[in-house]
Amino acid sequence: MKNTHYDFIIVGGGAAASAAAIKAHEQKKKTALINSGLPIGGTCVNVGCLPSKTLLFAAETMHHAKHHGIPGIDSGVNSFDFKRVIEDELALVEFMRENKYRKTLEDMPLLDLIEGSARFVSENEIEVHPSTGSGQAGEILSADKFLIATGSKANVPPIKGIEETGYLTHIEALQIKELPKEMVIVGAGPVGLEFAQMYARFGTKVTLLQRESVILPHAEQELVLQLKASLEKEGIAIALDANVEGAHKEGERKVVTYSQGGETKEVVCDQILLAAGKTPNTRELNLESAGVATNEQHAVVVSPTLQTSQAHIFAAGDVVALPRRLETTAGREGTIAAENALRLADARSGQALKSIDYNTVPYAIFTDPQLASVGYTEEAQTNELGVCACRTVSFEQVPKAKIMRRTEGMIKMGIHPKTGVIMGVHILGPNAADLISEAMVLVKNKNTIDDVVNSLPMFPTLSEAMKYVALSFTKDINKLSCCI
Repeated sequence: MKNTHYDFIIVGGGAAASAAAIKAHEQKKKTALINSGLPIGGTCVNVGCLPSKTLLFAAETMHHAKHHGIPGIDSGVNSFDFKRVIEDELALVEFMRENKYRKTLEDMPLLDLIEGSARFVSENEIEVHPSTGSGQAGEILSADKFLIATGSKANVPPIKGIEETGYLTHIEALQIKELPKEMVIVGAGPVGLEFAQMYARFGTKVTLLQRESVILPHAEQELVLQLKASLEKEGIAIALDANVEGAHKEGERKVVTYSQGGETKEVVCDQILLAAGKTPNTRELNLESAGVATNEQHAVVVSPTLQTSQAHIFAAGDVVALPRRLETTAGREGTIAAENALRLADARSGQALKSIDYNTVPYAIFTDPQLASVGYTEEAQTNELGVCACRTVSFEQVPKAKIMRRTEGMIKMGIHPKTGVIMGVHILGPNAADLISEAMVLVKNKNTIDDVVNSLPMFPTLSEAMKYVALSFTKDINKLSCCI
């Protein structure tokens, strides 16, 4: 390492850390980035969004080759090599990690990229243990400003016998080369649902065990019910109010025991996938020495401007106690944290620190159909205003959806009952993650339904669904022509 004192030290190597490093480099600040745990790029590129969506697309391609629904076309899958699909996914991960993260960071002359671990020894110093032979173990680095962006890891629930029985997390489930015949997934959040459908479409018999009475409890439930029905139609067994109590082995097989409605049940499988949330990576950072506060879930407590309990130490991404949605959210948080930290360092007067309005940040679950959402749900709007001015339109009303034979979806919109301002949009359907971008702009800019009604979307497209649902507040859309 060339320096022992820096303008800015970043602990972490994922989306938030990399975005912060880029911002610091743009502002010509001498920066150190200490990456530990996962390879550079963190969760998203290595064991998150990129590999999982690659496999989801492969599974979707297989499924629709056999279930396209178009009369007169007889197609199918001639062969399927699970190992080759996994190897292709891992090759893409390596390419993106090296070209979009490592090379980008190594091309910054003002950045020292250090592979290793770090722990705070005071509010202005960290102790670094490099893992690549560069620098001395236990070397002390100091800085004016810090960013904690160490991400999170998969929870391992306290299930009796789970360690002895063996299990997968999302990391191993993206890398195994042999397709399980049967799999039990504990948890029906975004990760659980995506992996359930992906493996089911590859040919695995999947059972989902969900502790709560619904899947995706924080999402728009009208759409969630339809998504659950779609997944069950594909053969995925979903057990709600299922409290997993234990696991054990019987020969080469694994048995999961759970209680449901006062009855004890068992399900046998080849693999158990734990998808029961994540825990922030803070325990090894010795944050007490820096005076940085964490909550009961071990997440770093931050202000809206991403400052910790120490004003010169910032935190971003999955490690913080803020809404955690997407890789893009972590990246934006990293950029803002770096900008805020370095703005303070330059003592620029009269410039307010930046923050994120999380209510305007969309999220998506990449099942098929996809579920995407931005803004208030019906429940949240009712809690705040005492009423929800909401409308739901089935994709049966959208010509492009009928063309695609994909009418199982729907779109729901909530508006302010007095002003007509769009407060929330929720979409279940193909390409919902793409369609939600339009809704994001509408919510962020506080557009009204009149703005949407007076727009001219392309016909026939799925994006017309936005205009249909806006029209449904004032018209009977069953009595409208296609060309709205």
